[in-house]
Amino acid sequence: MDEMELDDRKTKILNAIIRNYLDTGEPVGSRTISKYTDLNLSSATIRNEMADLEEMGYILQPHTSAGRIPSDKGYRFYVDHLMEEKEREVGDMKKFVIEHTEKMEQVLQQVARILANNTNYATMVSAPSYHRNKVKFIQLSNVDEGQVLAVIVTEGNLVKNKMIPVAEPIDNETMLKLNLLLNSNLNGLALQEINLGTIARLKEQAGIHSDIISNVLDTLAETMGGEEDIPIYTSGTTNFFKYPELSDSEKASELISTFEEKQQLASLVTENLLNEENTGIQVYIGDESPIQTMKDCSVVTAVYELGEGIRGTIGIVGPKRMDYEKVMNNLKTLKNSLDGILDKSKEQK
Repeated sequence: MDEMELDDRKTKILNAIIRNYLDTGEPVGSRTISKYTDLNLSSATIRNEMADLEEMGYILQPHTSAGRIPSDKGYRFYVDHLMEEKEREVGDMKKFVIEHTEKMEQVLQQVARILANNTNYATMVSAPSYHRNKVKFIQLSNVDEGQVLAVIVTEGNLVKNKMIPVAEPIDNETMLKLNLLLNSNLNGLALQEINLGTIARLKEQAGIHSDIISNVLDTLAETMGGEEDIPIYTSGTTNFFKYPELSDSEKASELISTFEEKQQLASLVTENLLNEENTGIQVYIGDESPIQTMKDCSVVTAVYELGEGIRGTIGIVGPKRMDYEKVMNNLKTLKNSLDGILDKSKEQK
């Protein structure tokens, strides 16, 4: 038998064996597989398929056990197919993002304008950003004798590539083991969940290649923890002049420059997005405002969620005597329009 005969059923059984073995470290029997797959096959049929997989060299039988474990060939098949699947996902997401980025920018500029017109206050809308990402997939591959390429894919399909220098070439078997080590320990974890114990265990298991693990972890920290410049769209700053308590030249110019420079607005956005529980509407009155120039104002914000961990902030700034009911109704309507837009768009494709 050759690789061409690895049909869908055998592929599913092999994947189930490898996933189960990665989870437990124990040899895997046919009964376990019958529970783990959606194939609805009898243990006898699965045994026959496993016998074929063993004959083809994808799984092995340890001497002391009735179960099977993956061979290097099995691991290679699993990793290659996992990579293909992830590359397809990433490719689809990149295409989707490219198609919709320009449109999204126009939408958010329009949102800021409509909100300012509807409320007669100043408004801000931040572009969506990836927040609290989890590791989806890590792939190390040789570039040349002195360099390894690390490709890190996080939730929301954010992709980061990093060239890692190595003192000596790494053979394919070691590379495969490092990939399995990284993915089995880090997949599904947020940056905050990768603790010192996990790092120590990874480095110990990587042995002489612990430097590569350190580099990958540093890249993860940059990718998932680094502050990015989030575009912020604003509108309605001239509305400040409609309210006597905000319209004296010094106050108004301070407020307008805050909106123009956007640096302090960005800190408000970051604060909103970092608060994991903050999915509703927040109201900052006077001194409660995190922005110094807005101590005579009320600031009302809402976090919108496009889906897949991608979030942004909508904010309205006006006098303390603002029409809170109207502002909240407008924010709720817009938040509901934006929430889940990414998931909805993908469903329609």
